[in-house]
Amino acid sequence: MTGRPMKHSVTLRGHRTSVSLEPEFWEAFRQIAAREDLGLNELAVKIDEARGGDIGLASAIRLYVLRDLQARLVTGPGD
Repeated sequence: MTGRPMKHSVTLRGHRTSVSLEPEFWEAFRQIAAREDLGLNELAVKIDEARGGDIGLASAIRLYVLRDLQARLVTGPGD
């Protein structure tokens, strides 16, 4: 576990932007996208559209990953 954020580019509705996340969050983000049958950019757009104006995209992605994990812990992995 490195703990150091890594910067990656994503495209939101035709505009490139960079997002810095820890490698563990990138991996979880990729897993969620695959499970939801979405590309990373598509999932980033979904998160971007749902976030409040006062929260950054990286924070919104971290919260999405956390909430996904919490939901799976409550319902169980096979539900």
